[in-house]
Amino acid sequence: MTDLPIPSALTIHQIAGLKPGPKLIVFGAVHGNETCGTVAIRRVMQELEQNTLRVERGTLTLVPVVNPLAYQLKRRHGDRNLNRNMHVTTDPQDFEDRLSNVICPLLEAYDILLDLHSFHTPGIPFALFGPQNNRGDLEPFSRAEEEEALALQLGVDRFVEGWLETYAQGVQDRQVRGAEAHVDYGVGTTETMRRYGGIGITLECGQHEDDDAPQVAYRAIRRVLAHLGMTAAEPRPLPPSQPEVIRLYKVIDRLHPDDRFCRDWRSFEKITQGDVLALRHDGAELAADQDGWIVFPNPAAQVDQEWFYLAKESDRLRCR
Repeated sequence: MTDLPIPSALTIHQIAGLKPGPKLIVFGAVHGNETCGTVAIRRVMQELEQNTLRVERGTLTLVPVVNPLAYQLKRRHGDRNLNRNMHVTTDPQDFEDRLSNVICPLLEAYDILLDLHSFHTPGIPFALFGPQNNRGDLEPFSRAEEEEALALQLGVDRFVEGWLETYAQGVQDRQVRGAEAHVDYGVGTTETMRRYGGIGITLECGQHEDDDAPQVAYRAIRRVLAHLGMTAAEPRPLPPSQPEVIRLYKVIDRLHPDDRFCRDWRSFEKITQGDVLALRHDGAELAADQDGWIVFPNPAAQVDQEWFYLAKESDRLRCR
């Protein structure tokens, strides 16, 4: 792994305004190779220290490096993906389990989470938000309007919904095949936040090495603070005039090491019904069942893990 010692603590910075207000927490480097959020958060911390940015209301908590082991290793994870199967456990088995035992109670104490990420293929920034209000068993929720309003202030035009519902469908498919799977493996930071009664947005700020990604993350933090009325003398940002909302509806797993894509797909590349997207190892074609997008294609996916997602247009936010 590395000659450096395994991290033994999580560094957390808190700024408490002298007037009551929202409790916002901002995460960077949940995945250790996604550092745009870390850069942006440290820039905000410097402005707070220099008093060029002032928090007047509520509580702002900044965690520039949520997974210090993965960050130290300069890779996505330490022992496993922190942003999956997040829960408190009395019998931690790995570094991310121990982190979750700190992060989950931390999230429970807050109202709002902004989680800053990046992605490995070229593309434009986008935000993921949760379900519409519902009383279902999978992801009951009653604060969709607040979460949507927050997402619209992030400075991006593309939004994605349907993550956990689509992941649950994938889990059912794996269980039918006899593969080990549980729906809670799809639960990460924002899903945990919603389970505690809060709201949470994941902002994907751009490709990992994109020089603009830290600026996207920084702008989002400043815009969220202004939207929530936590900072002094900042104008409220305007939402996008024509938001694009995409709904995930199907996940396709890799079933064999020799399964392969027909070409190098980019995430959110448009597809047409009938387009052949990939080939199974036996030559069987995987074709688009309707017009839409291919999302999160991963040519390095492991067997019985998500390989790519299919998405379609959503009418959510259209009336806002």
